[in-house]
Amino acid sequence: MSHSQNIIAIDQGTSSTRCLIINEKCETLSEHQMEHRQIYLHPGWVEHDPKEIWCNVQKSIEGALAKAKLSSSELRAIGITNQRESTLIWNRHNGEPYYNVIVWNDARSRKICDQLMKNGGKDKYRKVTGLPIAPYFSISKILWLFENIPGLKTKAEEGEAIFGTIDTWLIWKLTNGNKFITDVTNASRTLLMNVETLKWDQDILNDTDIPLNMLPSIKSSSELYGIAEGILDGVPIAGVLGDQQSALFGQTCFEPGSAKCTYGTGSFVLMNTGKNIIPSTHGLLSTVGYKLGTQSCVYALEGSVAYCGSTVQWLRDNIGIIKSASDMEPLSRSVTDNGGVYFVPAFSGLFAPRWSEKARGTICGLTSYNTKAHLARAVLESTAFQVHEVLEAMKKDSNINLTMVKVDGGMTANKLLLQFQADLLDVPVITSNISETTAFGAAFAAGLAMGVWNTLDELQSTWKQKESFEPEIESDDRNKLLRSWEKAVSRSLNWVDTDDKSANGKKKTNSDKKVELNWWIYIASAAAAFGAGVISGIYMRK
Repeated sequence: MSHSQNIIAIDQGTSSTRCLIINEKCETLSEHQMEHRQIYLHPGWVEHDPKEIWCNVQKSIEGALAKAKLSSSELRAIGITNQRESTLIWNRHNGEPYYNVIVWNDARSRKICDQLMKNGGKDKYRKVTGLPIAPYFSISKILWLFENIPGLKTKAEEGEAIFGTIDTWLIWKLTNGNKFITDVTNASRTLLMNVETLKWDQDILNDTDIPLNMLPSIKSSSELYGIAEGILDGVPIAGVLGDQQSALFGQTCFEPGSAKCTYGTGSFVLMNTGKNIIPSTHGLLSTVGYKLGTQSCVYALEGSVAYCGSTVQWLRDNIGIIKSASDMEPLSRSVTDNGGVYFVPAFSGLFAPRWSEKARGTICGLTSYNTKAHLARAVLESTAFQVHEVLEAMKKDSNINLTMVKVDGGMTANKLLLQFQADLLDVPVITSNISETTAFGAAFAAGLAMGVWNTLDELQSTWKQKESFEPEIESDDRNKLLRSWEKAVSRSLNWVDTDDKSANGKKKTNSDKKVELNWWIYIASAAAAFGAGVISGIYMRK
């Protein structure tokens, strides 16, 4: 084997940094991971120390190289994947940050979003960006920093202060400040990029008074960006993808209609929609999937489910039916079906694609025949029903028939769940022999740029499935299950009676309701995304 074909992938996530080294056979040679602090200065605020992140990246690189017994000269390329939307502004000349990283799930910029929505509503920029206005995205975080760091906006206008998501920060540090770039997937999550032109949108910049010269150059997801210095001296940086898009790419979802689902506390679902931007009318996000060099951009639809693995936690911690998450499958398998019981986990409302904040958790169909095993099975099946709804919404938005779903995350340890998911979707549900699909996506992008692999077909051939769960039930049985789920969901709707008044007793205006719904959608997405990063510990803990 030629060591020059080895690729190091830097996976900088919300809670930790992981570095993997893989070879051209897609074998993992080593891995090193380090957690970083979560800084909570006020309720709803979440920050990271950018210097700590950079320090941990370096230590993780050192650890991965040491475990593989390799030097940097034996690496062919660097791939980077990162937590999306998280925002940092630093000094162009000395590299000093003006403030901590404001993390994607930070809520402090809600009032700024309210101001942005006053003239045009939450979908003011959706036609251009594919996204609604929400604190989730980088634009409002930049504006918050302008308002709260004295002189920062002036420094940005003068070209001294520059903005980047975490990928931009890492490339800047790896190249000693010589490269100031981002890729299309990360740029697409700022609410500043036109998803058709793949350029910063000047109209939005004018509307928000954000200077163009503080923004990084937008590149594809797979090309030679620059050469690293320091710890990875001489190694080309050649692949960059936001984390969810990187998981899509790492799962080799290259064909329109192919999709991946990450099962965590909540779940993230992305579907490849090919070269077409699909405007969603069913509560989903239209986003960039990836772009390889000079090839056409590939787009995706994205949807999230807030309560999946968390329902198992609820059954364990609040109800006490199980002692550990590993008890869930054997208990559910002890009965042949759900016994007519349906569980709707609308603990704080229903999310994509229904978006009903007045819904609440509901158990339907109980009889004296039912046991705790039926309830456990109903709780487990609720995850599959919700993912089915998101994928059906994607089908309606895209008019693309689903061909398969590739899955990852902690809940994939539950084979009963995956079989039921395949039965509902009527397509194969497939697990990979690669557990770190997000890191592999970045490695694949870098390897394509540097000739480790030459085509997507070649990458597809290296991807190996672990298990495939094929649909086993008849269409009549499937339709009966879905009708019963629909009835159960209908019972959960409009449970909360708010008397249509705000906290101060005044009748809510339509504007109030739109702002609240947009904020609520943001929280749902944040809950699902954060949970996806931690649930594996719940399912894999012995």
